[in-house]
Parts: sequence; C-alpha cells; structure tokens
Amino acid sequence: MNESYILAIDQSTSGTKALLVNQQGSIIAKETASHKQVYPQSGWVEHDPIEIYENVKDVINKIARANHNIVDKMKTLTITNQRETVVVWDKQTGKPVYNAIVWQCRRTTTMCELLKQEDHEETVHTKTGLTIDPYFSATKVKWILDNVSGIKARAEKGELLLGTIDSWLIWKLTQGNVHATDVTNASRTLLFNIKSMNWDDQLLKIFQIPKSMLPVVKLSDNDFGLVEDSDLEVPSIPISGVIGDSQAALFAQHCFEKGMAKATFGTGTSAMVFTDELEEVSKGLVTSIAWGYSGKIHYALEGIINTTGDIIRWMKEDLTLFNSFEEAERLVEELEDNEGVYLVPAFVGLGAPYWSPSTRAGIIGMSRNTSKAHIVRAGLESIVYQVKDILQLIYEETNVEVKELRVDGGATTNVFLMQYLADMLGVKVIVSSVSELSALGSVYLGGLGTSIWNSIEEIRQLTSEKQVFEPKMGYATREKYYTEWKNAINSLLV
Repeated sequence: MNESYILAIDQSTSGTKALLVNQQGSIIAKETASHKQVYPQSGWVEHDPIEIYENVKDVINKIARANHNIVDKMKTLTITNQRETVVVWDKQTGKPVYNAIVWQCRRTTTMCELLKQEDHEETVHTKTGLTIDPYFSATKVKWILDNVSGIKARAEKGELLLGTIDSWLIWKLTQGNVHATDVTNASRTLLFNIKSMNWDDQLLKIFQIPKSMLPVVKLSDNDFGLVEDSDLEVPSIPISGVIGDSQAALFAQHCFEKGMAKATFGTGTSAMVFTDELEEVSKGLVTSIAWGYSGKIHYALEGIINTTGDIIRWMKEDLTLFNSFEEAERLVEELEDNEGVYLVPAFVGLGAPYWSPSTRAGIIGMSRNTSKAHIVRAGLESIVYQVKDILQLIYEETNVEVKELRVDGGATTNVFLMQYLADMLGVKVIVSSVSELSALGSVYLGGLGTSIWNSIEEIRQLTSEKQVFEPKMGYATREKYYTEWKNAINSLLV
C-alpha cells in the first residue's frame, strides 16, 4: 500500500508540537518545544515570534530525522494555532517590529473602552460576530502601530505585514512567497466581515490599520503554498489544513451537526457549539467561522473563558496547595460538598457572558473551617461553572440545546472535574482518548484538501476510544450550587 503521511504543526500558547499522522488518523510521532512567556507589565503577555519559528523548524527536523525512511511520503503540512495572538513584521527583512502580543494580553483594555464610548460596539459586533475586547487581535495591532517608534508611517507606506501566528508561520515556511490566513483565524481579528467574507474597510478605519498589511484569506482546506525553507529536512510539500486551534478541535470531535458541542481545556477554555448557519446573538457570545471546507463556510457559537487550566497551575505552583494532580483529586474527595466556598478566577477579567475585563479574582464564602481542600475544590468547580455559563447563554439566545459535551485538553484527566461537569450540565460528557485534537482537526482538513481522504464520512470512520461520564446529581442540588456561583460573581463584578 502506498501510504501517505501528514505533518502537523500545533503552535499553542505554551509551546509548539510537530506530529506525524498516518492515513488511519493515528499519531505515529511527536516532538515538542516550549517557548518563553514574556510579561513586561502586569496583565501584559508577549511571545518572541522568532523563537516560535525556530522551535517550529526544530520540531519538524526532529520528526524528519527520526522518520527519515518515510519523509518522501509526507504529502502535506498542516497548521493549527493559538488564535488572536498577532505579529507585525517587516515585509523585506522578515523581522518582527515587536514581540507577538498574546491573546491573554490585557494592555488594550482602556483602548477598548474608548472605542465602545465612541459607539463602535454595535458596528463591530454586527460585522464580525465579536465584541470589542482586548482578547481579539485588532487593538493589539493598533497598540503596536501607536507605540513603536516610526512604525505607523512605515505601515502606511506598505512596508509592514501583520498576521496571526498561522500567517507568520506560512510566510516563514514559504520563504515570504505567501502571505495568507484562513477564515477561522481571520474571523477572530475584529477586522473580518463574517457575512461578506472580506476585510472590512469600515472596521479597518475604526482601528486605523492599513489594508496593505493584511493577508489573503483562504478556506481552511485550501492550498497555502509550498514549504520552501531550506533549513527544513522535509520535501517541498503543500501547506493545507490551516485552522485556529479551537475550531480544529471542534472538527476533530466530529461536531458536524447543529447543536454538537465541545470544550477544549487549555490555559483558557473555548466552549463551542456548531450551528452550521450564521446565528445572530448578543454580545455575550461570539459568532465564529467554524471552518471553510469544500467551498462552503460553516459557523459556530463560542464562549471564551480566559482562565481554566491556569487555575490548576496557579493552585499548584503559586499557592503550593498540592504537589500533583493525584493529590488534588484526593483533597477534593475528602469533602462531601463545597460548604459555600467559591473561587471566581477573574485573574485577567471575565469573558463570556460577563465581558468584564476590569473584574478581579476573589474567593467567596470562607469560614474558619475552610481548608486548602475547599480552595482546591472551589478552583476546580469554577472551571465547570464557567462552561455552564456559556452553554446556558447559547440556549437562551438560540434555543440550540446541547445534548452532550465532547471535551479534550489536559484538565480532562481529572475525574472529579469531568464528573462535576456532567453533573452541573445534566448531560453526558465524552472525553476523547486523543489529547492532540487540535492537531488532528488540521490534519483532517489538510488531508481532505489534498485528497488523502475524500469526504467527511471517511473522517467519521477514524474513531478513537472515549470515556463517558453520566450525570448523577439531582436537579435541586445542581441549581443550588449554580445560584451560589452566580451570587459570587455578582459580588465581584465591576
């Protein structure tokens, strides 16, 4: 059999992975590299784009060397990436003019408030499906243009380019021959009109960003050029299957029918429901392009949770409440319930459905009997309540009811967390045995785009083992906990 292989790049907030995947959808090799998190000021987060690309080259070459006998059978390279993180670079030299500003960065909070006061919120929301918030890319670019000396004039002369991380990697991999992005990443910038499917002149004027800086927008399964960097020990294969990480996980979870939902647990969490068609919703949610495939655009609704996995890391590393995730599980199991203790993890503000960037974290309901076990439980529970907030809002806005939730990401190994999620939502929670779903989503799209697979039906056949959690909690208990959570939020909202 003439086997084909797909090389996938998964460029996330914390690091970069290269994966080699066969035609059965199985990962046969993986390499990883982490990059530095740069915090110039409180609430500011940056990455070095050069370091990220060097890591991309490093992990690709390690895969190539370890699998040298099948390098010539690699048929395409796919990319999934941390969304909203944005780079501005020199068109001639390829050097960034500033570090990448990361999706978590809150430096443009005041700028966003001013844009809202100038009554741009309705225009932006109608055209993009998003809300004006520091999370998205446009104000990050505006900040670079306004704050790096001489940059605005150079941008207006057409000397600079901008792009989310996928665009940056495509530009570097193709040796500057292709400046492109896909529809999912474009739809997260605040600059792309998700109805007319183009960069919107009115939006560009609002954010004062020259159109010449922007990449060409393609469907996720399109051809994004050839790998031409001579530092890479792989053939000059086509790049296809470019998609933002959250949408990629939705695709890999086979959420191809209206109302199918997934939650990806990383540093933050994206809870996303596939709607297929465009749904008009309030600013508490965002409408995103789920993917562009086979000439058609498909849509999803999403709620953004800024802080989930980061809560676990904070409790473990900064508060030193436990030394291992197994210890955290044991601590939580000591308690019959939370005894009224709630942790609101607004370390970088609150996302959907509150959109309150100025709210700060707090622990509510402590008594003298409160122990570290209560704090750990409250931290884990807060992840669940935030997911419930979003799915509840989607139902209220659209009547789209989630019948089950498919989940992935590091936090899914926590049995208490998954059971509590099923209990609070009152639906089945299905945990994929595959931890690399974002990468697989891009692989499936790239494989479809290069005819390794020929249909969605073929993708459905590439199944993997799953663990299912059924709800056990009674309705009255569930509602009591959730009401107390809402009260805790309201006591802190700014």
